[in-house]
Amino acid sequence: MTRRHAALIVRTAILASLIALLEIGCRFGVIDTLTVLAPSDMVASMVDQIRSGELDASIATTFSTILIAFVLAILLGTAIGPLIHRFARLRDVADPLLASYYSVPTFIFYPLLVALLGLGKAPLVVLGILSAAPAVVISTLAGLDGVAPVLMKLARVHRLTPARTFMWIVLPAALPHLFTGFKLALSYALIGVIAGEFILSGTGLGYAISFAYQSFDNRAMYGVMLFVLLVAVIANGILYVWEGRLARRRSRG
Repeated sequence: MTRRHAALIVRTAILASLIALLEIGCRFGVIDTLTVLAPSDMVASMVDQIRSGELDASIATTFSTILIAFVLAILLGTAIGPLIHRFARLRDVADPLLASYYSVPTFIFYPLLVALLGLGKAPLVVLGILSAAPAVVISTLAGLDGVAPVLMKLARVHRLTPARTFMWIVLPAALPHLFTGFKLALSYALIGVIAGEFILSGTGLGYAISFAYQSFDNRAMYGVMLFVLLVAVIANGILYVWEGRLARRRSRG
């Protein structure tokens, strides 16, 4: 068993233990069920809402928005990262801005985005990109910084074209950092879009959570929250598996 698998088992065991404690606490009255539902009730609520189809439109709206924001953030981040890396003066300007970027809550720009782009999907997509793209830029820079100079010297010795140097040397060396950025970008895009829907939107899963909260419908609220959480965990798990396969291929190579 590898350290990676052992760590995954330990994390899963800890999470399962916390869920079991929450279930026991709710069932025996230690935790007020008016505040927090038992995990089994959350699952039942989530299943009921999915079966009834009442979340279909919200699911389609939210996850299409997240997907668009995620893809555009990756494209934008992987384009800006090499540009910043290439020019030292631009790097000197960008590094402090990137280091402090996440200290600024991007949600404050949502009313401005609504005024500029109107109500709908566009401001949510932009908010998702603003949340996710810097993580991709930072990871791209880290990946490019991690390319060993000897590899670049080897490319020059063999007179590789810039395209082949990128495909055969730079990209394989930078991919682990890029996957880390992709995982962060997915999480940030999800947070940005859901939070935007929660604040001002009239559609989507964020709005469904907000509406249930304002209606004191805890069962519906926790059901939707659990669904969003599970989707986020599964999506990050898929990227985690791909990252593990990439690491194994690199070690074999």
